[in-house]
Amino acid sequence: MELKRSFKGFNDLELVADEFGDPNTASRFVLFAHGGGQTRHAWQSSARLLADKGMHALSLDLRGHGESAWAADADYSMEAFAHDLIAVAAKLPKPPVLVGASLGGISGMIAAGELGKNAFEALVLVDITPKMDERGVEKVVSFMGQDLEHGFESLEAAAQSIATYLPHRKPSKNLDGLKKNLRLGEDGRYRWHWDPKFMTGTSRPSASKDPDRLSQAVQAAQIPLLLIRGKMSELVTEEAVEDFLKIVPHAKYTDVSGAGHMVAGDNNEVFTQALIEFLNET
Repeated sequence: MELKRSFKGFNDLELVADEFGDPNTASRFVLFAHGGGQTRHAWQSSARLLADKGMHALSLDLRGHGESAWAADADYSMEAFAHDLIAVAAKLPKPPVLVGASLGGISGMIAAGELGKNAFEALVLVDITPKMDERGVEKVVSFMGQDLEHGFESLEAAAQSIATYLPHRKPSKNLDGLKKNLRLGEDGRYRWHWDPKFMTGTSRPSASKDPDRLSQAVQAAQIPLLLIRGKMSELVTEEAVEDFLKIVPHAKYTDVSGAGHMVAGDNNEVFTQALIEFLNET
């Protein structure tokens, strides 16, 4: 059972999600929140596997991304993303496990620890911790911004840009998946499927500059927690993991070999297996 659904987020912003599994018979509920610049399709394989195991999964397009609406007031603050997650979770039969990568995980920490402490059953952070390597952050931001205005002349050009950014990942010959992350403009050029103001506006995420706030939020969450890190992560260092496990000693942790910051895309099989094991144990 796969459906496209819409939800009302913070300030009634329309959010789009793909639903996997039957909510009436599901044993667990899982809400997937992607990283900045991605779309809900990043989780498709994992969500289907969870549904096959009798769970219900929602893969959400965050505000300003994919098919979700762009914020008219350009509010892409951590708080806005967090409120959206809480609003969607509230529409489910019971609190879901929130799986958040990068921006989705940052929003999850704020949501679970500050704004909606009863909104989620558990929290899975995918290659994100309160402390981030600034060089890694700069690398990600630079990649997202380099073709922001002019876009790409073809899908192949976009694929080449990704291959240069992610040299460890084997390029896919099938560009259908990539096409879902791009929008074709009236000028015939492809651009990333998100609002440029997410990068250029005055109200945008700034989590890397506020690690203390995120540390306090994740400590306050008081729910089961799993950290899944890409072993080759450019954002989350081993030192950051050690610090994280000190402040959240009940958290579980796993490394995914062959994966960088985009863990689910680099090694989806190992990522999903780690997630399922956590869900079975929690």
